[in-house]
Amino acid sequence: MSVSTAARSFHEPVMVDEIAEVFAPVAGGLFVDATLGGGGHAEVLLRQHPERQLLGIDRDPEAIAAAQERLAAFGDRVTLRCERFDRLGELVDAAAGGPLTGVLFDFGVSSHQLDSGERGFSHRHDAPLDMRMDSRSRLDAGVVVNTYEFAELRDLLRHHADERYANRIAAAIVAARPLGTTRQLADTVKAAVPAAARRGRRHPAMRTFAAIRIEVNDELNLIEPAMRAALARLQPRGRLATLAYHSGEDSIVKIILREAADGVCECPSTLPCICGAAPTVRLLRRKVTRPSTAEVERNPRAASAVMRAAERLEPARR
Repeated sequence: MSVSTAARSFHEPVMVDEIAEVFAPVAGGLFVDATLGGGGHAEVLLRQHPERQLLGIDRDPEAIAAAQERLAAFGDRVTLRCERFDRLGELVDAAAGGPLTGVLFDFGVSSHQLDSGERGFSHRHDAPLDMRMDSRSRLDAGVVVNTYEFAELRDLLRHHADERYANRIAAAIVAARPLGTTRQLADTVKAAVPAAARRGRRHPAMRTFAAIRIEVNDELNLIEPAMRAALARLQPRGRLATLAYHSGEDSIVKIILREAADGVCECPSTLPCICGAAPTVRLLRRKVTRPSTAEVERNPRAASAVMRAAERLEPARR
């Protein structure tokens, strides 16, 4: 299948062999790629089993357009929706294609979004402060940078990026207002941190840009409802896999999957269990899977990726 430059640039699929291995035992049914990007993972999963139907979800219209081109040869096996992935439950309920047997979440920002300078995701390009994955959204990076109070900026830098110099950076941003471009923001952050922090391999503004992007797109708050909706609808022996690139993302995933695997009881600790709590998934690996050295050398952006995967169990008998 010939894939255009635009489709290829949108998303180089990370850990594609490992993802394919997770889903190999699952043949037919409905698969959901909840973070479609340019369709790289989706193409592999569709080729793996010809019985699969795919529901692809992405809030970025550019991603939908690129994936539509890439997956055109699969015809009516593919349905694409330009939506946030926290709508997964209702989109699955409305979809054709049989029972839900596979779900993939590939969190974070795509290579295309980082490399599209005009969208303002990266400190490497001078562009208006935007960072919206969906251009229809009201909140953009300019609003965050120029209207959030000092304490709000400090807290989001700490919570979203574990930024060591959150106080200094937040104060510098407030003092430098108004900031209109990514270059101005990057220079402000660089000037705010100690000299030693400016000499590292990474630009000192990388964490700030990531934190603001996560805030603009409400990325962390979407994960739990989407994953719980997926697990509630997943058929027995169906599988779910996640790729996370940020400790905040992976922490949420870890808690949800561990609770599902342990069958957490909701009854008061002083009373016998009457809620029937039982494990609903089996973790396919207790520890995370990371990309190979060869993949990281080929695609440095894969370096921080961690994969988790689980299989839905048969309902417990009462």
